[in-house]
Amino acid sequence: QVQLVESGGGLVQPGGSLTLSCAASGNIYSIGDMRWYRQGPEGQRDMVAVITDTESAEYADSVKGRFTVSRDNAKNTVYLQMNSLKPEDSAVYVCNADVNYYTGYNARKVQRFWGQGTRVAVSS
Repeated sequence: QVQLVESGGGLVQPGGSLTLSCAASGNIYSIGDMRWYRQGPEGQRDMVAVITDTESAEYADSVKGRFTVSRDNAKNTVYLQMNSLKPEDSAVYVCNADVNYYTGYNARKVQRFWGQGTRVAVSS
């Protein structure tokens, strides 16, 4: 199976920066799109950024120009560099990835996996 683990969350002052990481592990053959979502207090999830396996990226309007998504395919890891943070950026940030993984000898499957999330709080 495959696991995604996020890290890098924490408390930061408005205007500050944080870098989140999401590392995939398991019997991975390849990874397609990788995404960051943020989950608000009422449980709604909004996509923040997506990066394809060819490193094409798209962003939610609310974070354009402030956030940068990147990936290291050798490490099966996606990053989210967050600058000029605002209080409204506070949320649990969750990643997902479309993973092609081995299910057995010479057998593979593509499935979307989710991490557990890392909390970001922006407050003075």
